[in-house]
Amino acid sequence: MIFNWFRKDRVQDPVQTMLTRVIAASRAEPLYTDLGVPDTLEGRYESVIVHMTLVLRRLRNLPPPADDFAQEFVDAFFKWLDMSLRDMGVSDLGVPKRMKKLVTAFYGRARSYGVALDEEDRAALEEALDRNVTERGDPAHALAAYMIAAEAALAGQDFDALLREGPAFDAALTLT
Repeated sequence: MIFNWFRKDRVQDPVQTMLTRVIAASRAEPLYTDLGVPDTLEGRYESVIVHMTLVLRRLRNLPPPADDFAQEFVDAFFKWLDMSLRDMGVSDLGVPKRMKKLVTAFYGRARSYGVALDEEDRAALEEALDRNVTERGDPAHALAAYMIAAEAALAGQDFDALLREGPAFDAALTLT
């Protein structure tokens, strides 16, 4: 059984692949150097939330099995968060308390970004990003423009393309 892990032809789990791609996109250097995301633990988490929100919004607008995939994707994200906390040395007793705060933050931010994007209210999006992500005094204009461009790029991807190519975040970085 354990030797299956070492097989070269092992099939990659699409949910895990998507999560890896989203985390990688959230660590793109221009986000931190040009778009005002602070290069801190909190800033990196906020960047992951931005990217998770965009992918989940796209999945929500796709036909089945995208909705099932989205649920598995969120579950994998929370498992990754749990594992990350443990890797940072948070005790077994401290993990649930921190997870509760992280999950609450995730859903609150996803909701506020989603409402602003749904209503095409750029000012509300900038305000939410300024409050949650960008450093004080660093306006959220560029990050809001990135999110809007990323959502437009993702809109051009169907479910198969999203799984095959990954989210089109690179295209959005070149537009901002």
